[in-house]
Amino acid sequence: MHSETVRLDPDKLTALYEQLGETGAEDVVCRAVEEMAVRLTHCERLWRQNDMMNLRKSARSLIAIADQIGMTALASIAGDVTQAIDADDGPAVAAILFRLMRVGERSLTAVWDEQDMTI
Repeated sequence: MHSETVRLDPDKLTALYEQLGETGAEDVVCRAVEEMAVRLTHCERLWRQNDMMNLRKSARSLIAIADQIGMTALASIAGDVTQAIDADDGPAVAAILFRLMRVGERSLTAVWDEQDMTI
């Protein structure tokens, strides 16, 4: 069982709340978390189908979404997935993708905990 450190950038969330107000920021965070959960599942499905072109697109989209709400570790690992795909390194893609899944799961939970929300 692997344990991953989740890094959240609280300054990103604070800036989001200052810029959009509480209601607007909560809406953005909720939509981002929902979209990331969908994309993480989609990434795994694409990997199982050996669809590297679309897996790369999906991982790249995770970078922007994760960065928007301060999920620095998740954004970084999604970038690593795209680099492994670009290097045509199948074993690395698999290893990094499943690390992405672990960190993604923990990051989504951490955002809810950070904002004291419930899913």
